[in-house]
Amino acid sequence: MNDMTDSPRAVARLGAEVGAALIGHEVLVERLLIALLAGGHVLIEGPPGIAKTRAVKQLAAHLPGSHARIQCTPDLLPSDLTGTQVFRPETGSFDFLAGPIFHSLVLVDEINRAPPKVQSALLEAMAERQVTTGGISRPLPDPFMVVATQNPIEHEGTFPLPEAQLDRFLLHLRLDLPDAAAERAILDLVEAEGLSAPAPAGTVVTPEELARARAEVARVHLAPALKDFIVRLVMATRPGGAVVEWVEHPVSPRGSLALAAGVRARAWLHGRDHGLPEDAEALAADALSHRMVPAWQALSEGRTGRSLVADALREVRPW
Repeated sequence: MNDMTDSPRAVARLGAEVGAALIGHEVLVERLLIALLAGGHVLIEGPPGIAKTRAVKQLAAHLPGSHARIQCTPDLLPSDLTGTQVFRPETGSFDFLAGPIFHSLVLVDEINRAPPKVQSALLEAMAERQVTTGGISRPLPDPFMVVATQNPIEHEGTFPLPEAQLDRFLLHLRLDLPDAAAERAILDLVEAEGLSAPAPAGTVVTPEELARARAEVARVHLAPALKDFIVRLVMATRPGGAVVEWVEHPVSPRGSLALAAGVRARAWLHGRDHGLPEDAEALAADALSHRMVPAWQALSEGRTGRSLVADALREVRPW
């Protein structure tokens, strides 16, 4: 893609607008754009105060369509997410009041504090792009994207996400605390924001540009050798694979599909009409680590899904 059409320019502006309000989160911004272009969902994990929610709100502020935020608590009900039937005495009938899930971009804060029934309702929305209430299935907006956050520090009063729901996230990001230079830049940024009037937020990408960008991403070429590389990375977690001895449950086929979709989106963001092994290597941990369950031997040695993906990348080469 040597000639830059309107959609790449619009997505580039979107990334610049989101990144301007963040410090040291270039990878986070890129991953959010990848998920947006690939039509997937994102789980962001990290300690409090590192701008997880801020990043998603910045993205939502510059996207077309509506957005909503759901703050998860242990007493949350599925109807708080999906909506409920309300009786109208004047008509003698029931009307459906849509819940916050009926928005194009939904931020689910501290998703692991939501009880299992709420997580189940969210799983249907993420997987089927619909919500079933009162025996009626209602479609969700298109595009529809869920960005969830969770705090890895506190576990009291939490409900760990089941593997089936983790598998529905295209990418799982792990964020760390900033270094000293980034921390100082954050202080300057917040101070400057406090002294000046907030810039008006506005849509920088139209629905047509977003739809065109997604169509272009879908046409990004993956060479047979690159597809083989993606499959071999996933097979490394299966019987006979390089890291299978450390894996209790291997990556499902959805892992191959997610990594391939991410590779196409990343290649497009970098101005290419074809994927490269470096795209797969950059996204492998975010696309595959949450789709496997490490064996107890691995956990006892401090290994994680991400470290096992790193081991697989050392063993499985592109060519």
